[in-house]
Order: sequence, then structure tokens, then C-alpha cells
Amino acid sequence: MATIPITRRGAEKLKEELRQLKTVERPAVVAAIAEARAQGDLSENAEYEAAKDRQGFIEGRIQEVEGKLSAAQIIDPSAVDAGGKVVFGATVELEDEDSGAAVRYQIVGEDEADLKLGLINISSPIARALIGKEEGDTAEVQAPSGVKRYEIIAVRYE
Repeated sequence: MATIPITRRGAEKLKEELRQLKTVERPAVVAAIAEARAQGDLSENAEYEAAKDRQGFIEGRIQEVEGKLSAAQIIDPSAVDAGGKVVFGATVELEDEDSGAAVRYQIVGEDEADLKLGLINISSPIARALIGKEEGDTAEVQAPSGVKRYEIIAVRYE
């Protein structure tokens, strides 16, 4: 199985989700199934069917999260010494060469990505264009509206 890069923050978030699923969600759905069974005829019991569907979802998600955690390669960006190059976990400040707008992104794993928070997936087009570049370099990204050029203003490992 291939390893999945993830930051320490992302791993903690997955561990918390797993704890929530196992200690809160799973017992709640088991109780809902027991309550629905107590109502009698299961063949026409919508609450029973909904609870069983929810149980299937929860158990599937538990397996998925456990699999991701077992394959995770936890990377601490503050411990990375990449010599100023953009690597996984780096926080990059960019300037759009057309508009002059400044943006800031951290390159993270798939499960951590959230564009609203400035967290971009390592496999996204912009992250792929940035990997290996240094401050002062220009990255070209194919966007739906055409090619966008960004100048790398700063690279930090935080």
C-alpha cells in the first residue's frame, strides 16, 4: 500500500474523527437499531432501515479513516529542511502577475485540503506547478480561464 502524505494537524483531525465515530456515532446508531427493533415488524419499519443505512455508512467511514491513518506518512512542516524549495507542507506566498493580488497557500494532503482556509491538495494543478520551485521563481498554472502566472514571494515551513 502506498503511503499518504499528511501533516501532523491533518493526522490529528483524522484521529479525532475516528474517535467521534467509534465513541459517539457507533453507539448512537446501535441504540437506534435496538429501538427500531423493539417496535416490532421490521419489514415496513423506516426507522430501522434508516438506522441500518447509517450504520453501514459509519462502519465504512471507520474502515476508510483507519486505512488512511495506517498508510499515513506524517510530515511536520516545521521540521522540513528543503533549502527554500516548495515541498509538501510548505506555506507559499504568491502574487498573481496579472492582477497583483497576493495569495497564501499551504500544500497539504487530500483529506486536509480546504481552499477557504488556504490549504491546497498536493495533487492540485497549482500545487504541482509550485513543487520544487523557490522564492523569486514563476509558476504557470493552467486554469479554466487560461494560463495564470504566479511569482513566489515567500516559502515558509510552519
